[in-house]
Parts: sequence; C-alpha cells; structure tokens
Amino acid sequence: SDFLPFVCDGCSGIYCLEHRGKDAHGCSGVCLRKPVKSEGTYSYKCTYESCKAKELLPVICSHCKKHFCLGHRHQSDHNCEKQELPKSHLGVSQQVVKESIARDAAPVPLKKGRRGAKNDATAAKVALMKMKLHAVGDNSIPQSERLYFQVFLPKGSKEKSRSMFFCCKWSIGKMVDNAASLLNLRNDNNILASKKLRLCHSESGNALPMGQTLELWIANTDSPLINGGTIILEYLDNDCMKLENTNSYME
Repeated sequence: SDFLPFVCDGCSGIYCLEHRGKDAHGCSGVCLRKPVKSEGTYSYKCTYESCKAKELLPVICSHCKKHFCLGHRHQSDHNCEKQELPKSHLGVSQQVVKESIARDAAPVPLKKGRRGAKNDATAAKVALMKMKLHAVGDNSIPQSERLYFQVFLPKGSKEKSRSMFFCCKWSIGKMVDNAASLLNLRNDNNILASKKLRLCHSESGNALPMGQTLELWIANTDSPLINGGTIILEYLDNDCMKLENTNSYME
C-alpha cells in the first residue's frame, strides 16, 4: 500500500508496527521530507526531478523513503531507485505481452459448425473485439501497449462494470488511479484511515500489489491476468488483502 501507519519522529520515515522503533529500522535521525513554509502553512514539495507540485500532507514512497506528489507517488511514476524486477521476468513478461496483443489482434475466422477449444478461442476474440468498441482509457497510450479488461465496479456503484484499457507498462497503483479518475470513483488511497480502492483478481480475489506492473501479471504462470479478461475494483480495509465471493460481482 501507499501508506504505512507509523511515522518516525527522528528520520520521518514511515514504518510498520514491527519496525516503528528507531533501533528496529536503524534510524539515521535525518528527516527526508522537510516541509516548506508558505504563507503561514507548511507544504511538502515533490522530489521528482523538475516537478514543482506540493502537498499539504507528506506522501512518502515506502521503498526509497522520498517524498513525492500524488502524481508521482508510485514507484513506476518516479523511477524509484529501489524498484526491482528480475531480469528473467522482465524479458519474459515483455514477450508475453507482445504475443498476447498480437494474438488478439489477429482476424477472427467466421466459420460455423465447429466446437471445442477452437470455438472457445474464437468466442474470446469476438468478446475482445466487442470490448474494444466501448472501452474507455487514456487515448495517449499506443495501440501496441493497450490491454483490455472488463472492470467490475465496487458494490453500490451506478454501473455494474465498464470496459477499459490500460498501458501494459503501468503499475497496478497507476491503473487504480486512472480507473478512479475516468469512472468518477472515490479514491482515498492517500488517506491513512480510509478504505483503499484496490484491483482484485477475478478468480482468486487477491488484491494485486500496487507496486507491481500489469505486464508482470500478464506473464504470471499461476494465475495470470488475460487481455480481454475480467478484474474487480473494490474498497478494502487496510488489513484486507483478499476479496471474498468474487462470483457475486458477475451474477
């Protein structure tokens, strides 16, 4: 998640219960996020390159411990120096994404009378084609990097689901922010005590880690996300990492 519950009064880092003590996290005693006083109020300046944005509250990357604005809070958005992706996974995931996009872009043969696996594959392609006709997303994303999903919305929303496309290079956290903005969903992920808007796997119900990338989940061999498949957006408590009864969203 973007926020952890304990702020050290020595180095101003944010830590979990186990590492909140100064000895537990090897406190340096140096504050990494000094506020700037402007017109009687304090604000926190984003440390990303030439970004001049400021926030009234500290937004700290839990990995590199630097302060950023809401637009650069995710690792992929500020090129986090602590972000690591195994090289073997990187090559495989990029190749899988390219193959998935190319495969789904292939023309669909319109033949009748055939059943089985080939028919299922054809049906999936037809469903993806229909999804593309109505999908919403960031139009600046190149066609070659777009991945499509039927996104089931939080319970109580006016709509049950929407077709959307995202960039394969985005982090899960950026996908959540983008979906919330386009669909006008409440997004209090920067507020400590509030429920967090999370993307969940439609089969396992597991909340996807915010810092991981979409292309890594497309390449996942155990329970991959599928171009043209389904995902669920829901508000979860801070300590909740799994959504129960995912079938109820699709009934």
